[in-house]
Amino acid sequence: MSNLYLAAEDLSMFGRDPWWLVVVKAVFCFAFLMITVLFSIVWERKVVAWMQLRIGPNRHGPWGMLQSLADGVKLMLKEDLIVKRADKVIYILAPVVAAIPAFMAIAVIPFGPADNEVSIFGHRTTMQLTDLPIAMLYILAVASVGIYGIVLAGWSSGSTYPLLGGLRSCAQMISYEIAMGAAFASVFLYSGSMSTSTIVEQQHDRWYILLLPVSFIIYVITMVGETNRAPFDMPESEGDLVGGFNTEYSSIKFALFMLAEYVNMVTVSAVSTTLFLGGWRAPWPISSFWEGANHGWWPMLWFVVKVQLLLFFFIWLRGTLPRVRYDQLMKLGWKVLIPVSVVWLMLVATVRTLRNQNYDFADITLYIVGGVLALLLLSFIADMFRQKAKEDAQLAEEPAGFDAMAGGFPVPPLPGQELPPVPRRPSRRERELIVSGGSDTGSDGSLDGKEASDG
Repeated sequence: MSNLYLAAEDLSMFGRDPWWLVVVKAVFCFAFLMITVLFSIVWERKVVAWMQLRIGPNRHGPWGMLQSLADGVKLMLKEDLIVKRADKVIYILAPVVAAIPAFMAIAVIPFGPADNEVSIFGHRTTMQLTDLPIAMLYILAVASVGIYGIVLAGWSSGSTYPLLGGLRSCAQMISYEIAMGAAFASVFLYSGSMSTSTIVEQQHDRWYILLLPVSFIIYVITMVGETNRAPFDMPESEGDLVGGFNTEYSSIKFALFMLAEYVNMVTVSAVSTTLFLGGWRAPWPISSFWEGANHGWWPMLWFVVKVQLLLFFFIWLRGTLPRVRYDQLMKLGWKVLIPVSVVWLMLVATVRTLRNQNYDFADITLYIVGGVLALLLLSFIADMFRQKAKEDAQLAEEPAGFDAMAGGFPVPPLPGQELPPVPRRPSRRERELIVSGGSDTGSDGSLDGKEASDG
């Protein structure tokens, strides 16, 4: 039977560690996120500087590697202000609500295989803090809680621009979480499990980036939108919102928002690695000739390398693409990503159902190609009728006259509108004839010629 119905979920190795070992592993997860964030900030500043032909940080520490640590100390030593009109309790709790959920998702991310226990202070344990049968739903839940921190920060500041930034962030995250959930569902259908360790185990022969490329592309776009990173950094758009939801924050509270953003970058990169890039598994050329590549402490190295590559992708986008407009952002989420993710999910479910009924791969491909061609044909016919109806409507509609003073002040014409013809100003000879009362019997050409001879 397909693993759609029978997934090898053996989670008995979790929950057996003593309390002190659980604390050690939790501290390691926290330290991993913090060190990765410190490195990512310096790496981003250096890579963007390299892309823009600048020097970048080069003062604090060797090659400027301690610049992010110096920035953190500077932010903590700055004066902590609370604006007068703020709701103080929520104003102070909002950065905490935004930062804490960012750290929680790493608890179910596997750094190594569940059946490969390592020794920590003489005790054998797995390279994962814990795992759940619904671990991916847990990640979605804690990611959703982080939205409240940003929304409450914008509302509690008592200012207009932070409120607009908080509302933008809320609408953006809700829009992109729908497509993200559909991308997750495709992985669930193929792996037959929501457990992160089981999903990685199911990729032993082929990574899901090859089996589910559309889901990977959708998730990559949505993870950029979820973290409010460029080119989707609309909640912090300084051009129209001054600074967004964190405009009224300073010192350590502002640092918490910045920390939450970078921790979320690491978290979504780790989730992408787990779902689509084989998790802790070594890449194909290495795993083919080295049997020990996926044993011991080596899986953690492959996992960290994949996460760093995805972080470089974040930095690459920031240094390459300009910020999009907010209507383009919402149109991409609602009119492109959600329909594509739903159609792709139905396609994956159809393929899995046919495989469970023992259909041959060639027959499945024939059915899928036939269905896609039928949809394309129907879409082409519908577009033809829609275009014909649009042309008929344009022919039936008379062009409206343009009045430059309709709004009380002169405005330029819009595309498709034309200015009314301006009456020709009479020449000097014509004005003299009109004043003297004589008849203008000559043609325009004779008048013009006489005027030229007089001149």
